Amino acid sequence: MGACNRCFEYIRWGAVRRMSLMANNIEEITCSSKCSRLTTLFLQSNWKLKNLSGEFIRSMKELAVLDLSGNFNINELPEQMSGLVSLQFLDLSRTSIKQLPVGFQELKKLMHLDLAFTNRLCSINGISELPILRVLKLQDSNVVHGYVSEKYYSDETRARAEVSLVKKLQLLEHLQVLTISLSTDLGLEQISCDKRLANCINVVQMHKFHQKPLNISLLVNMENLCELRMRSTYVLEIDSYINFGESRTDLSDLYNATSECFTNLSLVNLFDCKGIKDLTWLLFAPNLVELHIVHLEELEEVINKEKETNITGLIIPFLKLQSLSLSSLPKLESVYWCPLPFPFLRELDASYCPKLRKLPLNALSVLRVEELVISMDPREQRIDLEWEDEVTKKRFSPSFIALSQV
Repeated sequence: MGACNRCFEYIRWGAVRRMSLMANNIEEITCSSKCSRLTTLFLQSNWKLKNLSGEFIRSMKELAVLDLSGNFNINELPEQMSGLVSLQFLDLSRTSIKQLPVGFQELKKLMHLDLAFTNRLCSINGISELPILRVLKLQDSNVVHGYVSEKYYSDETRARAEVSLVKKLQLLEHLQVLTISLSTDLGLEQISCDKRLANCINVVQMHKFHQKPLNISLLVNMENLCELRMRSTYVLEIDSYINFGESRTDLSDLYNATSECFTNLSLVNLFDCKGIKDLTWLLFAPNLVELHIVHLEELEEVINKEKETNITGLIIPFLKLQSLSLSSLPKLESVYWCPLPFPFLRELDASYCPKLRKLPLNALSVLRVEELVISMDPREQRIDLEWEDEVTKKRFSPSFIALSQV
């Protein structure tokens, strides 16, 4: 049902059980209509919506699903939300709320709470009192790495905030899925040390590690990690992990091919990270589907041949890779030292990598080459490419498209 009026007084809500009003021009909902039978309400992506009436919310005693995502102009929620005693799913992602409504802890049936990309949220008080919460999404939420007047808190303040957050999360005994952003080594260590909590993490974003470099080995405990995003972060060289001393994690697992380190990892996105010369640890992500590497000034190779030879067992990387993006990598010389099979590869971008002279391809690397798109800018990079042989060059030449022509 579409609507663009300011108020819904003429809608017969009493008989409605499911309502979708997403992506409309709704500005406010202020009516006091009775919605006693409504169980599902989709209100996402109403960019003009600013206000929800407390009376409107109060009447929805049977509401189980409420989606308010993408409503950037909503900056507060009525305290009557605490009366939604049947609510199980609540999506507040991409809103401008600054705090959860008073009495939020009364939503005892809430199982799924999405607070991702709430960049003004300052507090999640009451969340630790939700007894059956199973899914909690907090990536890119201000409550994790906050702003003050558009400037970041100090590292010390952010570390205290992350430790406090972890303590709240530890009280959620039934938590199964957690997505989170972290910006201090202390916060990462606190989560990594709690095996139950670490196993809940599905998506993690590492952002602006300044006090100490990010130790990737601390991610090993996150056995259900699906997406790893690192942005503006300094990362330790992986060689140093082997001699990390009395670590809480057996870091030698990172070089044991029989270990299950990153078997669920499907997406890795690295942007503007320092201290990374290679990404050999990606050998332990056998189910990787998307790999995006942008603006890593020190990256020389994706997989290091010498490090790979020290790993027990034969590992063929990137067998499930569908999208590979390599962009603005001034020192990158190699992805892999010999051709690889890419049975599912559909996108390959290797732009602004002036030292990359050869792609890890031969005539048999991609079976459905007609579905592959290769992007490479500037044009000189493509011209200067070295090929395994003429057959390979002929096979992949039709796949190229210059970004400047798109």
